[in-house]
Amino acid sequence: MTSNRGQQGAHGIGQIVKQLNNQAEAAEQIQGSNQVDQEINAAANQHGSELDEIFNNDNN
Repeated sequence: MTSNRGQQGAHGIGQIVKQLNNQAEAAEQIQGSNQVDQEINAAANQHGSELDEIFNNDNN
């Protein structure tokens, strides 16, 4: 059980994010996804960042 409001809020936010993701997935299954949705998903799932590229170039 959480011990303070901050932890309770973080837990609640996590549940909200999970529910929104579930709803988005259900909508995509029903409606299909469009080009913008696909681009947003690709960007959200991209593991590298511009900072990673900068640091990797500095180390070479």
